[in-house]
Amino acid sequence: MDGTNLTRRSLAAYDRPVPRYTSYPTAAQFHAAVGPVDHRAWLADLPDARTTLYLHVPFCKQLCWYCACNTSAMSRTQPLDGYAQALVREIDLVAEAVPHLLVGTIQWGGGTPSQLGAARLAEVSRHLAARFDRASGAETSVEVDPRYCDEAFVAAMAGAGVTRVSLGVQDFDMDVQKAINRLQSVEVTGAAIGRFREAGVRHVNIDLVYGLPRQTLDSLSRTLDVALAIRPDRFAVFGYAHVPWMKARQQLIDVSTLPGLPERAAMADLVAERLVAAGYERIGLDHFALPSDPLATAASRGRLRRSFQGYVVEELPAVIGLGASAISSLPRGFSQNASDTKRYQSAISAGLFATERGVATHAADRLRAEIIDRLMCNFAVDLSEVCRRHDVAVAPFLAGIAELPALVDDGLVRCDGERLHVTDQGRPLVRFVCAAFDQYLAHGKGRHSCGI
Repeated sequence: MDGTNLTRRSLAAYDRPVPRYTSYPTAAQFHAAVGPVDHRAWLADLPDARTTLYLHVPFCKQLCWYCACNTSAMSRTQPLDGYAQALVREIDLVAEAVPHLLVGTIQWGGGTPSQLGAARLAEVSRHLAARFDRASGAETSVEVDPRYCDEAFVAAMAGAGVTRVSLGVQDFDMDVQKAINRLQSVEVTGAAIGRFREAGVRHVNIDLVYGLPRQTLDSLSRTLDVALAIRPDRFAVFGYAHVPWMKARQQLIDVSTLPGLPERAAMADLVAERLVAAGYERIGLDHFALPSDPLATAASRGRLRRSFQGYVVEELPAVIGLGASAISSLPRGFSQNASDTKRYQSAISAGLFATERGVATHAADRLRAEIIDRLMCNFAVDLSEVCRRHDVAVAPFLAGIAELPALVDDGLVRCDGERLHVTDQGRPLVRFVCAAFDQYLAHGKGRHSCGI
């Protein structure tokens, strides 16, 4: 694949944990000294510009064993009623702290947002519309489990102005589905997409995962055959992160059935080869989009950005997280709500923000964050330009990046003066290039997933 295939030497050298770099500093640096008072103050300091709202629904009908998201199985209605009410109240708290907030993007994630139910989702959406102004052309996206996607839910989402849906597929092979406790037929997935398209929600993303138990190159190729026939606007294709020390449900996966590192690398190559050959453009580390999709346009214009929600089309000054465990990315730092739904709801019902941890960012963080963002999005960064913008001398800064010479020697990075380029060979390992600029990172098992 044009030299991108990883050699056995690369696999051995980089077989270690590394952050996913959806933020910098990463969530591993969050601490309990950041609380509700800080969050409110940081919200009050927001500039008058468009902002993203992210709403987290931490419930699913049943748990998939591979999943590392903050979610739990829930079917009773009373807890769902209480959670929807808490979201409404948190919206009020944000509106009081930022009276003139202009919303550019709304993203529903989870868990499974549809588990909240059509009526509750519609209620929360109406309250969002009542409390905040929407920017012209603003996008609203929602993550969807096709197995729980009836006509009432589709109608509620279309009525709430949803313009894009991301459907979880992971893999269509039955043996793989059994191994991850997620049975989902091609017919069920196709029916869900059909209902959304009939309702006028035209933009569809599909999520796939490689490195799953019992997954092979042949089975993954068959999954790609089916997924490509659907012709979604975007694919997000993630490497399975086996972190059973963080998520006990993953202990139900037989580790002997997981593909090894050479197989994982070959799977990543296969995905890229197939999707690019089908007309999709590679976007960052793990996304693919049709040339007409706004994500591909943003990438071609150098406007692609990375956040906790993955790759995004434009750089907005803030992401405000609503719901249990939701993370806010604000100019002064990151703040995260309580992950426990009872603690979250208790704080909100008392008229308080539910912030339980976070980290304030400083000038050095912002410099390194921009470098890491450019590497993750563009696979290149002009260090002299970035350092000048942050009023830092580039020569001593570059001299302090101790791992950079090894990355150059290993063929992952090429230096043209003070401009860094990630090579084709280094592209799958770009997180290790970013790690060279991470002043907080201490490699250790148990904190991050494998970087391949």
